[in-house]
Amino acid sequence: MSSRVRSATDSLISWVEEAAGGGWEYEGFERELIMQVFQLGRLLVVLFLCLAGERMEVPTRIRRGGARYKRQPAKSRMLGTFFGKVRYWRAYMHQANGRGGGFYPLDIELGLLADGFSCGLLARAVQLATKMSYAASVVVMRSFLGWAPSTKTVEEAVLGMGRHTQCWFEEQEPPEDDGEVLVAQIDSKATPTARDEEMEKRRGKRQPNPFPGSQRHRGRAKRSRRGSKKRRKKGDKSKNGKMATIVVMYTLKKSTDANGKPVLLGPVNRRVYASYAPKRHAFAIARREADKRGFTEGSGKTVQLVTDGDEDLERYGREFFPSAIHTLDVIHAVEYLWKAAACIHKEGSKKLRQWVGTQKNRLYRGHVKALLREFEEVLVTVKGKSKRKRLSEIANYLTKRTHMMNYGRLKAEDLERASGIAEGAVRFVIAQRFDEGGMRWIRERAEALLQLRCIEVNGDWDKFAAFIHGKLCDEAKNSRRLPRLLQDKAEPLPTYGCS
Repeated sequence: MSSRVRSATDSLISWVEEAAGGGWEYEGFERELIMQVFQLGRLLVVLFLCLAGERMEVPTRIRRGGARYKRQPAKSRMLGTFFGKVRYWRAYMHQANGRGGGFYPLDIELGLLADGFSCGLLARAVQLATKMSYAASVVVMRSFLGWAPSTKTVEEAVLGMGRHTQCWFEEQEPPEDDGEVLVAQIDSKATPTARDEEMEKRRGKRQPNPFPGSQRHRGRAKRSRRGSKKRRKKGDKSKNGKMATIVVMYTLKKSTDANGKPVLLGPVNRRVYASYAPKRHAFAIARREADKRGFTEGSGKTVQLVTDGDEDLERYGREFFPSAIHTLDVIHAVEYLWKAAACIHKEGSKKLRQWVGTQKNRLYRGHVKALLREFEEVLVTVKGKSKRKRLSEIANYLTKRTHMMNYGRLKAEDLERASGIAEGAVRFVIAQRFDEGGMRWIRERAEALLQLRCIEVNGDWDKFAAFIHGKLCDEAKNSRRLPRLLQDKAEPLPTYGCS
């Protein structure tokens, strides 16, 4: 095999020399070179596997516990690698007693999977799937590698890697060189999920295509089986959304500006976590991460929570972070000022803009009580029962959250007043991947992809892939069986902190 690789290498060098003197255009040369380099890569992979097998001493017989194994003739196997699929041979140890079965010593020693693909290849496929659809990730891989696993394989790899995300987040070490102030911004986003009736139609028996090879007729057969669609009512744009909660945590470092005034620099060591589990789970994770980073309850360190005013988020915030500074996103409060102004002045008028400007100044200076007194005064003068009711509801909403609106103090201490980082994470982490047109998700299957996307966004992908590979190798060495990464069933939603 070594001589074959050397011959292929020499042939490749000779071909390059001939191409350089043969009037090749660079584009054609590069395209052909890629194919030849990948072909050489496959030969090198086979050489590695052959040499590893030759140098590995496999006994004729072996006993492990009560099981006795006998070496069988080498068996071949196809392995999907980064360079393409290769075939290699390795010894097989067959169990001579008991129920039979056995193991491949070389595969276990090299950390290979029972799935027929290298762990690195599947990890790259899943990494692409965190950024684009499964079908698109296959197209991208094929355009670069000349081949790719199937769409189904990529989805099963997502579910397989998703089984390890909770363990990864739990065991992850706290970041080094952290700041003195911890900020946690928490928000939610609904993504489209498949209804029960949709799932029943999908799982129904597939009708044969009357004209094989014709996609038009296959589509007609499918529509015939599913029946006509029920027409939506006017204005009904429901996507049967299910909430995913996202937590963005980072720290701020104390410093001073040019005038010696204290400032907080950051964000430092930003981390994102998201899940379709109940909101309480997100707060439990945030509490665990805060403790891990040294911001335990009673430590005396400053912790700030920023939310959009959701009552559930506020309640869980008090439960898990009782000593933290709880802040209502000031932009959210300003939106309520605009709604209130529409009840008092004509839409689009100069007086409306002036009124909002005055209240915004009060809000940003922390004069919330003066703002609420203004609401009480104008409430008497507003005409129209519906407007008075709407204005009263806005006033009640802000009154209940007065303790979260001390924006003057927050500005003086250079703390956060808005949840712009969480809003951006909602759009980038969740919406861009899970809320595109035509998407319909099953929560448990989307959960795996969502958490994998968080790991990718956090910049931990290579560490996470190595973490999974290490776990699978340990599992193989302990059980003497090749581990599987691919899974066709999703794990249940996480329950940490929900009991």
